[in-house]
Amino acid sequence: MTEKNTEQNIARPTSRRFFLSLFSPKDFPDLTAQLLFWCIAMLGLFLDLWTKDFVFSRLSLGESYSVINGFFQLTAVLNAGAAFGLASGKRLFLISASIIATVVVIGFFYFGKIKHRLAHIALGLFMAGVWGNLYDRIFNHGLVRDFIDITIWPGRHWPAFNLADSMLCIAVGLSIITFIYSPKKHS
Repeated sequence: MTEKNTEQNIARPTSRRFFLSLFSPKDFPDLTAQLLFWCIAMLGLFLDLWTKDFVFSRLSLGESYSVINGFFQLTAVLNAGAAFGLASGKRLFLISASIIATVVVIGFFYFGKIKHRLAHIALGLFMAGVWGNLYDRIFNHGLVRDFIDITIWPGRHWPAFNLADSMLCIAVGLSIITFIYSPKKHS
């Protein structure tokens, strides 16, 4: 009986040490990475919500204000879907997808052992974009407030978007650049 307890006592600390070694503080992002990620995420969220409130407090739904005549307008539009109206009306699905994206991005930031500052910036922008649209889906009856209206050809408009959408696109672009230019590990 004593022998069995001794074996279990020996095994436990070893397995605990192994588990804790997976989450070593030296592998977590450093202070600069933390500041970049969280400051960009929070500032981006603030700017997205502020710009939406600013435009929608001045324009009625469907009303436009020309910024650059024939090219760039502010137009108050509500979108029940994701990019290009995809999954329109599927509020619960889009909220769930945003929550899952949040968990994945934060998990990737903390446990992905990312060392590139550009990747930290991209993840912060991605987080801000996800949270900005998630806020609207939760607190605006599932409708995301879009207002950036670009004319791509006379009479043809790119689907309206917002600052959160822009941050998501920039984050994807920065992620691609980081992937292309990151040093490759050789086996």
